[in-house]
Amino acid sequence: MTQKPRAADPGETGSTPGGSAPTEQTTGDGERVVIRNNRKLVDTAEPEGTAADAEAGVPAEGLVEDAEVVVDEIEVEVNATDGPEPSGPPVVDAPAQPVDGGGTGTSLGAELEALRAELDERTRDLQRVSAEYANYRKRVDRDRSLVQEQATGSVLAALLPILDDLDRAREHGDLVGPFGTVAEQLTTALGKFGLNAFGEQGDPFDPTRHEAVAHQTSADVSEPTCVQVMRRGYQLGERLLRPALVAVADPE
Repeated sequence: MTQKPRAADPGETGSTPGGSAPTEQTTGDGERVVIRNNRKLVDTAEPEGTAADAEAGVPAEGLVEDAEVVVDEIEVEVNATDGPEPSGPPVVDAPAQPVDGGGTGTSLGAELEALRAELDERTRDLQRVSAEYANYRKRVDRDRSLVQEQATGSVLAALLPILDDLDRAREHGDLVGPFGTVAEQLTTALGKFGLNAFGEQGDPFDPTRHEAVAHQTSADVSEPTCVQVMRRGYQLGERLLRPALVAVADPE
């Protein structure tokens, strides 16, 4: 069996619990200097009983002083960590101020009004352009119809002398047989293009459609009347191609 080491006797080694062994120095005047825990203690000569008592109480006194030093150091460290206390009245966070939306609302209202004004202007421009385009289409359609009518009228006007010869042949009874059939077909085909003949004996005289080449009076009429037709007139739709040559009888 191994033997446990025996604890050192404080009286034999001269060490004290909680510190190193004290070193004693004696001066000539009877003072005793004790160096313990890096501290120098000076003590005068006392009776043996008192010295023994003091020597027995030294370790407790040193421990108390060490504890006070440690506590002081802890308080200093805590104070250094916390920092100096602010001077003056305590700082209180001010409550958040509500955002003033008056300026923003005014700006949005002005922008909205500007957009509405611009929209109205663009709408008026669109309506004006639409109206101009509609008028342009109407004008183009009218011009196209007019050009077509003029072209048709020019062709039909060139055929009017042929129709006059057919009328004279009809008056003399020459339009018989195949020749009469061709004349009728030609008149019908020209009528499909809108050609209409006017000017019959007994029609009221219309200066806008008749050209009077002879005047006479008659008790048989109550108004100017066409009593003789020398040449019939023609019109294409509402357009007058040629007036009729007539003799007019005025009432007596």
